[in-house]
Amino acid sequence: MLVILHSGLKTRIFEAISKAKALTLPVLVSEVQKIDPIEPLSFFFSGSEKYFGERFFWKDASSQSFLVGLGICQQFETDQVTDRFNYVQNEWKRFIENSIIFNPFSHMGVGPALFGGFSFDPLKTKTALWSNYSNSLFHIPKYMLSIIEGQAYLTTNILCTEDDDTSMVEQVWQERERLLLTANRSFSFYRSQLERTEEIQPEAWKKTVDAIVDELKEGPLKKVVLARELRLHFNEPVQVEKVLENLFSEQPDSFIFAFESEGDCFVGASPERLLKKNGNDVFTTCLAGSIKRGKTLEEDKVLGADILADQKNLIEHQYVVDMIKEAMSEVCTEVILPNQPQLMKMRDIQHLYTPVIGKTDDDASLLQIIERLHPTPALGGLPKKEAVEKIREVELLDRGFYAAPIGWLDYRGNGEFAVAIRSGLIQGNEASLFAGCGVVADSDSESEYLETNIKFRPMLTALGGE
Repeated sequence: MLVILHSGLKTRIFEAISKAKALTLPVLVSEVQKIDPIEPLSFFFSGSEKYFGERFFWKDASSQSFLVGLGICQQFETDQVTDRFNYVQNEWKRFIENSIIFNPFSHMGVGPALFGGFSFDPLKTKTALWSNYSNSLFHIPKYMLSIIEGQAYLTTNILCTEDDDTSMVEQVWQERERLLLTANRSFSFYRSQLERTEEIQPEAWKKTVDAIVDELKEGPLKKVVLARELRLHFNEPVQVEKVLENLFSEQPDSFIFAFESEGDCFVGASPERLLKKNGNDVFTTCLAGSIKRGKTLEEDKVLGADILADQKNLIEHQYVVDMIKEAMSEVCTEVILPNQPQLMKMRDIQHLYTPVIGKTDDDASLLQIIERLHPTPALGGLPKKEAVEKIREVELLDRGFYAAPIGWLDYRGNGEFAVAIRSGLIQGNEASLFAGCGVVADSDSESEYLETNIKFRPMLTALGGE
């Protein structure tokens, strides 16, 4: 179990209170302890009562890193439409500068970290669907479990003000010990019964695709990604833990995430890394062009060979490769990528995939690079600015955080973000699922509609649908 250094924490809190009085600003005390392994999902569930609406969950695609946060120590949010990436970066930097951090470990994702994401398009009119998520929303958790290559670490974050005193130490000790005792119990999760599935304006969506195809044949646009929504209705509130448990077993090679805000929960299993930064090394992914999985091994090989030779999908994929290579070259001293795409096979779908590796100098921050990459042509279109404007004009859906960056950033500047696709927004007894496809000049609306049905499958299955 946790080895709690009582005297160390008390000393740091006393120092932070004195510092807060001098600065007339809150000061963070962050303490990291190595602990015995805890099941990440059990830790997430242990906060379901006290911290409901204030939790996050992250698993990387390799299942080597898990981050689970409970409670909100500090929140950064803004609905401003310009400079929002720099806003978060600068607020985080200022907050950390005055912090008192005890962390004897060098791993990424251990110690104070920021978790959250951005909306796809801050200029899109917001609807009630996403009313609980700002255009930029990030949480610093009170307690964060980090499991890195099988080793477990607990970060405790305490915000001290000039009006506090060291009596808060006892409360932190007791709360932390109760939390760990609860998290070490075994839990079973229930699945809500899906009662009704509601497609949101499917025929109108197809007509929009047809209109875009006509426009692409004559105008400067090369590609526009159009998304649509599937609304699910259940007999009782959906338990996020059960959804995550299902995603673990059904989508083990994906980035699995959950991010709560004011009672809603955005959850998904994305196959696509947007960016990982570890020191000066950065990694991103070109993922565009997709086809279904085969029912037999032979059929699966044939489908994979088909998409590797299909000009429509290859052109769509190359758009993404060219854009990401150009964006990375602006901030990297070196960019490495293969000449040909390969296949990424998920349970329900297979994609054309090209990995990209880069090296940056010390001036390039993770969020500044993400701003250059978002949205990639796989999620927005080409040219980027004009495609996003067209989506804003014609798309029936308020995307919110769908297809946008979601992930984490630690106090050393390292972190990882995925593209929030294969995702859904859980709201009590209901959930909205989102899926999109790239529309080009030779697209067929019925085929694109069927492609979105395939992309709904990961979340639909995890929620108990067919």
